Amino acid sequence: MKTAAIICEYNPFHNGHKYHIDRTKADFGATHIVAVMSGNFTQRGDVAIFDKFTRTKMALENGADLVLELPVAASLASAQQFAAGAVHILNSLNCIDLLSFGSECGDIDLLKETAGAVVYAEETDEFLGMMRRGLPYPAALVETIKKYYEDVIPETLASPNNTLAIEYIKSLADTGSSIEPVTITRFGAAHDSDEAEEEPKKIHPYFQGLVSENEKPEEKLTTASASLLRKMIANGEDVSKFTPCEFPAEFSSISRLETAILCKLRTMSAAEISKAPNVMHGLENRIHKAVRAARSLPELMALIKTKRYTLARLRRIILCCLLGITKNDAKTKPQYIRILGMNEKGREIIAKADSTLPLDASLAALMKKSDLCRKQAVLEARCGDIYALAFEKAKPCGLDLTTKPII
Repeated sequence: MKTAAIICEYNPFHNGHKYHIDRTKADFGATHIVAVMSGNFTQRGDVAIFDKFTRTKMALENGADLVLELPVAASLASAQQFAAGAVHILNSLNCIDLLSFGSECGDIDLLKETAGAVVYAEETDEFLGMMRRGLPYPAALVETIKKYYEDVIPETLASPNNTLAIEYIKSLADTGSSIEPVTITRFGAAHDSDEAEEEPKKIHPYFQGLVSENEKPEEKLTTASASLLRKMIANGEDVSKFTPCEFPAEFSSISRLETAILCKLRTMSAAEISKAPNVMHGLENRIHKAVRAARSLPELMALIKTKRYTLARLRRIILCCLLGITKNDAKTKPQYIRILGMNEKGREIIAKADSTLPLDASLAALMKKSDLCRKQAVLEARCGDIYALAFEKAKPCGLDLTTKPII
């Protein structure tokens, strides 16, 4: 038994995700796959297009064996906190052998070297000075690393999937984890690309002897970014060639929460806004002023955008304000491990686990484990109730407490 973990959003699940799972099994001998997946909100500062249980079912039908929830405060956090929250869950299980992630470079040694460069750069006077002058964190980091390392290091850092991979490696090192990081080279459509790509047949797992005759591709494996798929789904376009899944007709959209977001922000004081994660340098005053003029979410984002902050960071802040997520919530490590779904192999993983955190499929049961568990679970349920309003036909409250895990 060799268990590999994948930290994911599957928003939505597509051919590239299945390829990653297949390659993790074939290349590294993984017999069991654990997915730590964002719930109903994602790291880019958006609602998940399909709810957590729908996406869990897709993962289990395509190679995952156990799906665990990454709590909302970590899902809506910076890359560092996103990675730290997921790694904390995996370390707590005490049964994970590998952490597998996609990367543009596909070179684990290069990623480890780059992770070390990031740790060094963050402590330099140059980096701290650029941050004080208002340069965004990613730009300040790259500029600092350029001064001390060969071009291959800042080039590695510039790719979005490499960036998350580096944070996973850092989190494993920071915690002294025994989990071994491994990487699969990304292929096909780039992250957030608006164009689909067709790959030669030989790259498909079948032609590498990794999957059965039943999964042999007809001609080519077509890939599209999750971002493009979400746009196509919203436009009612056919996405069947990009995914092994059959998507439901009903999907969520943050645009349906627009009035709620503006309403919430208009009733908040600058001091209340300042309690949201990653609000600093007077940004609360800028948001407080902008929301009094903005009549839509795009207009609000345009009014508060500056060179100092990425749009993803601003979207996360706005959603945290809506959901009532505070700096303290973001700093608190996951207090429990919630099972969203599993199959028979998933049961084997659970049987092997020696978890240091409460582990259960029931959010109601997890609430009773401790005061901190209750606080985290209440936040999760509240965010689920708000997410239920992001569908064309709003869903009722309480689904986080009543929906059964996917078995």
